[in-house]
Amino acid sequence: MDAPVYPLERMTSPEIAEAIRAGCTRVLVPCGAVEQHGPHMALRMDADHAEALAPLIARGLGGAFVAPTIAVGCSSHHLAFSGTISLSEATFTAICREYCTSLVRHGITEIFFYSGHIGNFPVLEKALPGLRRAVPGARVEAFTDSTAWLACWAEAVAVAGGAAASVGGHADIAETSVMLHIKPEAVRPARIEAGRLGLMTRAELEVMWRDGLPAVSPNGILGDARGASAVIGAACLAAIAGLILADFTASA
Repeated sequence: MDAPVYPLERMTSPEIAEAIRAGCTRVLVPCGAVEQHGPHMALRMDADHAEALAPLIARGLGGAFVAPTIAVGCSSHHLAFSGTISLSEATFTAICREYCTSLVRHGITEIFFYSGHIGNFPVLEKALPGLRRAVPGARVEAFTDSTAWLACWAEAVAVAGGAAASVGGHADIAETSVMLHIKPEAVRPARIEAGRLGLMTRAELEVMWRDGLPAVSPNGILGDARGASAVIGAACLAAIAGLILADFTASA
């Protein structure tokens, strides 16, 4: 029998209280972004990705609630592209903190943050000590290892028959494939193209954070989206779920 996955916002208050009394006291908090993903993909990609990961991670943990996705994240480096919405680090951190303080009131003892948007990683890492102080006695974790995430994607793409060199971290073969797997209607196949190839150096990352993504990639893509497929997407989704799960269980 599969471990239970409880979509918090789709349940009634008595149902939630009953599940907590039955021993489910952990919550996953998916985080995402509403930001440009090149000319070929809808803006909600990162939030959709985070939501698709949730049941895989929850079952791996032995069951968990899944909190409402924090869909908008820290995306200031994408603001030059139409439609992008970004929260300040302070606002994003405050939302995470209020999630924690609200949830522990009802008997939740473990809260796990993860993000489909790599740009949220440094913010979550910086916020984590304060989140823990806000809910003493509760366990709060956040996955923030971008290097491991990109390496995991590259390996999954290669195993599924794609080009690992096409992984760049944004609107690339991995992200585009994930969307072809979970929400193909969000992809415009005729507009799939390459962006800036290769992983960025530290100096290039500093330019991106200072001047915005267009300074390093005019079309907003890091990597190459060509060759994307639903098969590769399924492999990437499973691999990242496993990576996050391993991090959460190792930190127990």
